[in-house]
Amino acid sequence: MKLGLNLSFAVKRWMEPERLAEICGEELQTDHIQFSWDFIDPWWPEESRKRIAARFRQAFTEHGVSIDCTFGGNAAYAFPHLLAPDKDQRGIAFEYFKRAADLTLELGSSVMGSPAGTYSVSDSKDPGRKEELYQEMIEALFSLADYGKSVGLTQIQIEATPLLNEEPHDIEGSLRLMKSLEGSVIPIRLLLDWGHALFKPLLGEEADMGVWMKTCGPYIGAMHLQQTDGLWDEHWDFTHPEGMLTAESIKKATHEGGLDDVYQYLEIVPRYEEFSENVLDGMKRTMDYLRS
Repeated sequence: MKLGLNLSFAVKRWMEPERLAEICGEELQTDHIQFSWDFIDPWWPEESRKRIAARFRQAFTEHGVSIDCTFGGNAAYAFPHLLAPDKDQRGIAFEYFKRAADLTLELGSSVMGSPAGTYSVSDSKDPGRKEELYQEMIEALFSLADYGKSVGLTQIQIEATPLLNEEPHDIEGSLRLMKSLEGSVIPIRLLLDWGHALFKPLLGEEADMGVWMKTCGPYIGAMHLQQTDGLWDEHWDFTHPEGMLTAESIKKATHEGGLDDVYQYLEIVPRYEEFSENVLDGMKRTMDYLRS
């Protein structure tokens, strides 16, 4: 199992590139990270964005940490993106993802990922409208792959989320999306989150990581690792007493699923109100536990 680190734990806390790189490389002893757009908004003016990206890139390089990929964070997740009810919103989302591709290259990476979009409640209950938006999303993702290749991207990853009005949110929908995107000029792969895949209120008996891996394994480009209770998308660290996952169960499922070579980025989202020293202590203990 390959262990990496998503930067979500540090949002609103360790914002200086040099300090964040030091924490990741020295205190958490990781050398592979997934950079969050929460630290650099793709919409920022290009000149300023490039300057700030260069500072992050240099800081992580100096601490021996590779920015493997970038990923839409908490802020980006709030938007409906490619499934928005308004056509102008969908067009803006496409431009946003193009700018995120630019940011990814500016950070020295060539892989970007994000949830694709959210239907409104009304659209999600209208089968015809839902399919229309779905097919438009497919076209947009093909076009995004074209743009990505032109600037140097090598892969795009779409996260499966635990919301009924998002695409994809279950095994069948994930497989359909991946098959629909076959033939893109660069690979478009699935980003699978442990907490999402084990979300029983939505998935029922399909809340089984073994089934997810067996069905979608060839399409999985990366994974998010979090502690969960299977009832909510908690994104706890592994010190939480109500968690259902163990390092042993994660390693076993990963090996049996044939995904030992796929990076799993620890994605912890603490409460903003939590004291920062407690967050860092939990992260250190979690990384030690998973490495062991």
